[in-house]
Amino acid sequence: MIRTALVLAGLGLGLTAVMAQSNPIAERKDAMKAVGAATRDGAAMAKGEVAFDAAKAQAVFKTYADAAKKMPTLFPDSSKTGGETTANPKIWEDQAGFKAAFVKFEADAAAGATVANLDGFRTAFGAATKNCGTCHEVYRIKK
Repeated sequence: MIRTALVLAGLGLGLTAVMAQSNPIAERKDAMKAVGAATRDGAAMAKGEVAFDAAKAQAVFKTYADAAKKMPTLFPDSSKTGGETTANPKIWEDQAGFKAAFVKFEADAAAGATVANLDGFRTAFGAATKNCGTCHEVYRIKK
């Protein structure tokens, strides 16, 4: 009985993973929503609207690093259209440049992960978010 339950649980987890992988557009939208929320939190700190908090700053950069690692895998050829995607065809035409943008984003996120004060945060946050704008200019279709 326990063995059967474990097998069924394992199959359920496997099916969930396959289903998640079968919808890369939804996964990348979720990842970008997390980046957007982190950016709003970071912007509030950078502008002085909320007090600098090193733990929250590190969380912003962790979200960025996690997205930077994951995003390049979420653009298979099967996800060029559908799901109200705003992905620009240039992503598939320039895979090297697209992936390089995420490598840079991840490096900037790693550099920001160790900030200990507001000035350091502002510098690192500015560098990381500049990557967002650059990437969106080239690889995202404006609605």
